[in-house]
Amino acid sequence: MIKTVRTDSENNDFKGLVQLLDGELADRDGDEHSFYDQFNSIEGLKYVVVLFEHLKPVACGAIKPLDKKTMEVKRMFTLPKDRGKGLATKVLSELEIWAEEMGYTTCMLETGKRQPEAISLYVKNGYQPIPNYGQYKGVENSVCFKKSLRQ
Repeated sequence: MIKTVRTDSENNDFKGLVQLLDGELADRDGDEHSFYDQFNSIEGLKYVVVLFEHLKPVACGAIKPLDKKTMEVKRMFTLPKDRGKGLATKVLSELEIWAEEMGYTTCMLETGKRQPEAISLYVKNGYQPIPNYGQYKGVENSVCFKKSLRQ
């Protein structure tokens, strides 16, 4: 049984999943990890989704406002043993619905070139590549995406 929970960054299950995410990203990003890590604090995130399978947390994601119309997707993660089941798509869809409910019209995000699974997820879910934005401008390893919501 799969259950999706809307919460915030104080949620301990979210914190546990993010710890695993950070460990995986540190391995993938190597020396560049500290650059990305500075933009990935979970402190104060108000819009977090945790997905549970059989009462165990298996996937998560969050959104935070970039401007009055745009939410940024952050901290997407699925436990390695649970990948390939469509769980990340469920989390992403719930985040998009939440953003729409609050009146946002667009979601944007950044991921790394060393995360082909993430790139594949976003493309499969209708995200279009865009020029790198904000702190990611000129960063060789970053890939940015944007999606217009249904509104």
